[in-house]
Amino acid sequence: MVTVADVALQVGIIVGYLLVALAIGVVAYRLTERTAEDYYLASRTLGTVVLLFTTFATLLSAFTFFGGPNASAANGPEWILVMGVMDGVIFAVLWYVIGYKQWLVGQHEGYVTLGEMLGDRFGSTALRITVAVISVFWLFPYVMLQQQGAGTALKALTDGAIPYWVGAGGITLFMIGYVALAGMRGVAWTDTLQGLFMLVMVWVAFGWVLVSIGGPVTATSRLAETNPEFLKLGGGAYSPAYIVSTAVSIAFGVTMFPQVNQRFFVAKSEAVLKRTFALWPVLVVLLFVPAFMLGAWAAGYGISPADGNVLPLLLNEFTPGWFAALVVAGAMAAMMSSSDSMLLSGSSYMTRDIYRQVAERASQRREDLIARVGVAVFATLSFVASLFQPGTLVEIGETAFGGFAQLALPVIVALYWPGTTRKGMLAGVLGSQAFYLASVFLSVVPSSYLGGWSASIVGMVLGLVLTVTVSLATAAAPEENASRFSDLQAIDAD
Repeated sequence: MVTVADVALQVGIIVGYLLVALAIGVVAYRLTERTAEDYYLASRTLGTVVLLFTTFATLLSAFTFFGGPNASAANGPEWILVMGVMDGVIFAVLWYVIGYKQWLVGQHEGYVTLGEMLGDRFGSTALRITVAVISVFWLFPYVMLQQQGAGTALKALTDGAIPYWVGAGGITLFMIGYVALAGMRGVAWTDTLQGLFMLVMVWVAFGWVLVSIGGPVTATSRLAETNPEFLKLGGGAYSPAYIVSTAVSIAFGVTMFPQVNQRFFVAKSEAVLKRTFALWPVLVVLLFVPAFMLGAWAAGYGISPADGNVLPLLLNEFTPGWFAALVVAGAMAAMMSSSDSMLLSGSSYMTRDIYRQVAERASQRREDLIARVGVAVFATLSFVASLFQPGTLVEIGETAFGGFAQLALPVIVALYWPGTTRKGMLAGVLGSQAFYLASVFLSVVPSSYLGGWSASIVGMVLGLVLTVTVSLATAAAPEENASRFSDLQAIDAD
């Protein structure tokens, strides 16, 4: 049972995290130039450790503590294959295939967003706005779900003393102030601390639980008695088609998430970028193996997702209350570390790719101001949506990885094939999105094919085919400029 002292500790840790984040934000603000590039990309100066851990914390925070262990407890530890190994490796490869080329283009052309890069290459405002609208559409519910999660967690943490709307609203106000103040530099520094904290806490929890249980052999034997199917590779829900479909959709989707995709622009050198994607699979495995195994072992002790989030329940069972409180409060902080990056990226897409296209050209300082206002607008709209907890937005959030994944193959084609045309890009992007949305919201369109292959994978293939075939069938417009993506050399590589 959670005591008053545990609640006080959890609230104290969250407040402490907010104060540390605010202090980092103040320092970052003092070092930030009043330009959009510095605000959104920290003037492309991030080093290996900061780039690695800001990507790590932005992507993996809340899922590590809640979603992943819950999935392992429900269906078995093969989630390590889906996320820990397959996505770690696939995303690292995509980081090179997409991220390195994007970094080179950004170095030469000064792009800040994916839509800006594609719109300039194909001379198309329509393509730029389309990519931005699609990205904001899939990102918006993700921010809302983070606020919803924070409000719900704070309400439960204080046994209702802090109402849902006060918790979600308070966290939203803090994020608005912090992100508007700190920009990418402050967000990245805070993420680095949060990523290190996550890694250390998961391994301490792993060791503590195993010592309390009697070791990995005892834990696995217990699981074999209660859930023997969990020890059979590919059993139950984990068909080969499911594993590969899920891993590919998530990995390709992650590369197009605005808060991740923009990090492809921010490395200070070629060496930093290459070191980062080489270290990524190692870091992912180090995080997911202990987290997911704890979730699987919890099933052996009768702890299931139906009872709540598995990892906190397991820690309450086998570790002191203060330690479980520390981990749960850390998870709350981790949730906020994801939200701040989403707000920053969402603001950049709204400001540069949508607002800038309809407004008169503004000065750097005015655009910097609009960027900070954009954070407030984006956060406020998602907070209002979170108050109603709409089922449709929740459904969008759950399928967002697949939605973002539809952008990936047309982008790869555009980066590497000079023959790609504007009409080909629009056909590939819009066609795959239309198919995937239909599979999500229309019952007449199947959500899986040929024994378990997801609609996301089918949509990705459709997008690739449309991009290539329509490009072959059409001529490039005079304003398209394929040279922007070719014959690039790294600037100031070390």
